[in-house]
Amino acid sequence: MGITTTTFYLSQAAPARPHARTYPSPATTTMKPPTPTSYLLLAPLAILLIVFVLPSLHPSPSRAGFPDGLGVLCARRAGGFPDSLSVAPPPADASPPPEPPTQPEPEPEFSLLVGILTMPSRRERRDIVRTAYALQPPPTPRARVDVRFVFCNVTDPVDAALLSLEIKRHGDIVVLSCAENMNDGKTYAYLSAVPRLFASTPYDYVMKTDDDTYLRVAELAKELRGKPREDVYLGYGYAMGGQPMPFMHGMGYVVSWDVASWLGGAGAAEILARNDTHGPEDLMVGKWLNLAGKGRNRYDLKPRMYDLNWDMDNFRPDTVAVHMLKDNRRWAATFRYFNVTAGIQPSDLHHLP
Repeated sequence: MGITTTTFYLSQAAPARPHARTYPSPATTTMKPPTPTSYLLLAPLAILLIVFVLPSLHPSPSRAGFPDGLGVLCARRAGGFPDSLSVAPPPADASPPPEPPTQPEPEPEFSLLVGILTMPSRRERRDIVRTAYALQPPPTPRARVDVRFVFCNVTDPVDAALLSLEIKRHGDIVVLSCAENMNDGKTYAYLSAVPRLFASTPYDYVMKTDDDTYLRVAELAKELRGKPREDVYLGYGYAMGGQPMPFMHGMGYVVSWDVASWLGGAGAAEILARNDTHGPEDLMVGKWLNLAGKGRNRYDLKPRMYDLNWDMDNFRPDTVAVHMLKDNRRWAATFRYFNVTAGIQPSDLHHLP
């Protein structure tokens, strides 16, 4: 089989036709010298090169402080940035300016632990009580007031899991070593355990109250101001069964630290020997103190501590504590009376009556 070869030839130019332009053969094309017209076409390009390109190759005063070439445009758009706005970084060894001296906070006049006896299942009530106390103004005189929710042993795994969330979030839970109860020793377990649980940071006073009591902390602080720090028993007091001294109603009462220490120490054997931890807890506390001659500095705060009546119309402006708030309707009435919910700023996010 033969190999086919393709050959390209350069053809000769055909004879020129009359009135037709002739083109030179590629093999014979030569460069003609530029004409004056060509120089005229290049002149505008040269002028543009001189006016716009050559100045950009040399720094000018207007570009100082903008080495990247972008500062001039930005400055023109913003009205110009004087060089004095350039802030050099401080030297590495420069120390920050000294902070103005702050006045130390004054020491509190006294301290109070408020223990709210409740049950694990009452989570909604604890949320209400926490919020209500958090929104109260700080007490005057200045006092350290700590609020804790008090339980006996938590045996239900669901309650234990949910209560663990409260412990991690709020840190205001105390769980005692006792079976959950109301009148079978829980109050004694609480009062007697406090000196041991808080031995490193003792309080001047210890209060026991319930989760259906709204305590106005600032008003209670005013009552405690100037009171003795020892042998104190304060609350809503009344006589019972010919007792020589009144006992305090279970809605809430305060004892001094030494009385709580006695309950957990020297008085424990005597109280437990008589099996005096079972029964109405407020009556039992009054009985312990009367038999031992303790709590001789007694202060009756009624009528400023009281039960809310059925019609919810016996609120007092000088209230220290109001009791019998057994449902949300009664808590809401209490908040309205004491203006706890006042001052909410208007917003498109909520529409409240």
